Amino acid sequence: MNRREFVALLGAAGAWSYSAHAQENGRIYRLGFLLPIARDAPGVVAMFDELRQQGFVEGRNLAVIEGGFGVRSDEIAERAAAVVKAAPDAIVSGADLHTRGLLSVTRTVPLIGMTEDMVAAGLAASFARPGGNVTGISLLSPELDDKRQGLLIEAVPGIRRMAALYDSTITPTTHLDLLWAAAKSRGVELSLLSVSSAAEIRPQINEARSTGSEALNFLATPLFFVNSRAVIDGATEARLPAIYQWPDMAEDGGLLAYGPRFSQVYRQRARMVAKILRGANPAELPIELPSSFVLVVNLRTAKLMDFNIPTSLLYRAERVVE
Repeated sequence: MNRREFVALLGAAGAWSYSAHAQENGRIYRLGFLLPIARDAPGVVAMFDELRQQGFVEGRNLAVIEGGFGVRSDEIAERAAAVVKAAPDAIVSGADLHTRGLLSVTRTVPLIGMTEDMVAAGLAASFARPGGNVTGISLLSPELDDKRQGLLIEAVPGIRRMAALYDSTITPTTHLDLLWAAAKSRGVELSLLSVSSAAEIRPQINEARSTGSEALNFLATPLFFVNSRAVIDGATEARLPAIYQWPDMAEDGGLLAYGPRFSQVYRQRARMVAKILRGANPAELPIELPSSFVLVVNLRTAKLMDFNIPTSLLYRAERVVE
């Protein structure tokens, strides 16, 4: 679903409403988490700051259930059961695997997730009316992965072969087929390289280099963000121009990135959490899109790689790191 279709869908749901009340005086709201990132990650810090601005302050009227941060895939089942048993008023969940893990143990506790496409993943019935206990942010990653592929082709004039690294645990084959066809239509051969763990990232980057790829598109997945240092350093050392999902990664040394800012998406989710804690029904709280998308170009990394960024991209970038 593209952005225009999403807006039209919400327009058709004009009669939608929910009961949102002011938080109750003297009540302690219990908030759970099931995330792959750490408690001190910038996105989580931004979320707690936004919750404070919304009137929910940890240690005053907000209690955070322990054990929900930095959750690995092999820990999801155990941690999901523990956080649900602690009787939270709502849970902030991570990507598809984390949200599915929670759904296996609760269909009543509100879950505020963030995933690549919540409806396509089967986590919600529709964007306008999710229909269950899951709502949150849908990143529209299939559409943005294609946009990033186009930007990368533009960044490397005359490119004939490129590679896309994808997370085999979450990326559907239909999405890969569309990217492959889009590259072919522009005269570019696309190699699809699967990764399912952090240990496979560097070897697959080296595989792309050794088989003649001239650039790398890191498709949307928490795996690449959680392991961003290995991803960025691997691509830079291989001297492969690369584009990433989150602008934060280009600001941290990646060459190019296009998408929503990670911290801003977490602030957006915090506002949804606040609505839930005030009484909103997740079944009727529309899934949201990121509010803005940013192109970041890192000229320092380009100079390190002896790579020339086309002027057309520099002019369109919201931020150029020099």
